[in-house]
Amino acid sequence: MNTILSIGVAQTSPRLGDLQANLAQCEHAVRKAREQKLDLLVFPELSLTGYHLRDMVATVALRLDAPEMAQLKEWSREVALVVGLVEESPDYRFYNAAAHFSGGELQYIHRKVYLPTYGMFDEQRYFARGNRVQAFDLPWGRASLLICEDLWHPSTAYLAALDRALLVICPSSSPLRGISDGEAQDDNARYWEMINRTYAETFGLFLVYANRVGFEDGVGFWGGSEILDPFGRRLAKGKYYEEDFITAELSLEAVRRKRIVAPLLRDEDLDLTINELRRIRGR
Repeated sequence: MNTILSIGVAQTSPRLGDLQANLAQCEHAVRKAREQKLDLLVFPELSLTGYHLRDMVATVALRLDAPEMAQLKEWSREVALVVGLVEESPDYRFYNAAAHFSGGELQYIHRKVYLPTYGMFDEQRYFARGNRVQAFDLPWGRASLLICEDLWHPSTAYLAALDRALLVICPSSSPLRGISDGEAQDDNARYWEMINRTYAETFGLFLVYANRVGFEDGVGFWGGSEILDPFGRRLAKGKYYEEDFITAELSLEAVRRKRIVAPLLRDEDLDLTINELRRIRGR
C-alpha cells in the first residue's frame, strides 16, 4: 500500500446552472493535476452546478448513467476525483452529492445529510436528505466524505473516525457571513478554520476542506480551502475570495504518530455511546 497520498484542491467559481461550462472548468483542473502527478483532486460542493439552484435542481441533476458521469469516469483513469453535483435517483429524488471517481469508475457517492434551512439557506425545499455517514476505501487508506453543513455537526466526524477514516474530505459552498471584532477576516471563515483544526487534531486524521469562491445572487463565497494534518497543522491554504489550486502530500506515518501520542479512538467506548443515545432518544 502506498503510504503517501498526493492530493489537490481546485478552488473554483462555478457558473450557476451551466453544467458544460463547469465541466470545462473541471477538465482544466484535471489537466493541472495530471501535470503535477496528483493521486486525488477535490472540487467544492456542487462544483458542477453552482449553489443557488432553486427550481433549476431538476434541470441540472445527473443520473448515474448520464454522459457527464461517463466523462468524469474517463478523467479519473489518470487522477482520482471528488466532484460536487446534483444526483438524481431512480425514484426521482434529488440529492446534493459528492462523488468519488477513480480508475474509470464511480467508486462512492455521499448524499448530504444535513440540509440547512435558516438565514439565506433553503436546501430542504429542493433536496432530499442523505441517511448515511460512512468511510470508504482508497488505495492509501480509508476516507470519508462530508458536505459543508454535515461537518458542523460533531457526530459526523465522530462516525467517520469510528469507521476507521484516516482522511475526511469536505466539499463546501460557504458564503460570506459578516465581519466582527474589527478584524478583516470573515466570521464564517474563522469558524470553519477552528472546527477544521479541532476535528483533525481531536480524531487524529487528515482533513481536506474544499470551499468555492465567486458570487451568486449577490452572495459571495470566501474560498480559503485548506489541508490539515492529524496534529491540526496546515499543510496548504487557499487564497481568500479568488480561485486557487493547492496541493499537499499526506503521509500515513503522521496518523500513526498522532494516534500513538493520543490514542483516543482506541479507548472510545462504543457501548457507552450507544446506550446513552438510546436513553436520550427515549426521554
